[in-house]
Amino acid sequence: MYYVYALYNRKHDKIYIGQSDDLEQREILHNQKIFKNSYTARFDGEWTIIYKEKAIDRKSALTREKQLKSY
Repeated sequence: MYYVYALYNRKHDKIYIGQSDDLEQREILHNQKIFKNSYTARFDGEWTIIYKEKAIDRKSALTREKQLKSY
């Protein structure tokens, strides 16, 4: 099972959309700035999940992620 999710950083009023098969771990990784060159690592403050939806596989999760990012 995969998830498409949106994170929100209140301090900078920013939203990030992504996908993962382990949503809880991914939120931790974003907040620990593990992805050094990622969008979320550029901003201090806490990222919290504000939206999530299930996808049956990674392909459908990537398709949905791209759709949400296009809005």
